Amino acid sequence: MKVLVVDDSMTMRKVVATYLQGMGVSEVDQAENGAQAVEMAAKTEYACIFLDWNMPVLLGIDALRAIRASGNQVPVVMVTTETEKRSVVQAIKDGASDYLMKPFQKDAFVERARRHLKL
Repeated sequence: MKVLVVDDSMTMRKVVATYLQGMGVSEVDQAENGAQAVEMAAKTEYACIFLDWNMPVLLGIDALRAIRASGNQVPVVMVTTETEKRSVVQAIKDGASDYLMKPFQKDAFVERARRHLKL
């Protein structure tokens, strides 16, 4: 099982990757911006993508739109500080499978990951 973690914070990518590996996810790819995420999602089949919103080069919401526009239906969980209701609604309308607010507790992340990875 391969998962993509996208966040401009190396620390956040490492935290999420550690949680996923602790759940038995064997391969965790990482990207530091939305443009890399779109490129990687086009080349690799992922079980799930965990995607930050606010990043340089290409925002997570724009990466989500591009991934969906390509026809890719991989589950995408937005993991972000964007907490305004309209942002959450917009992400869901644009194809996000779920939404997790930062900062989050490990249990909340694991629950969402299990739901979308079917672990």
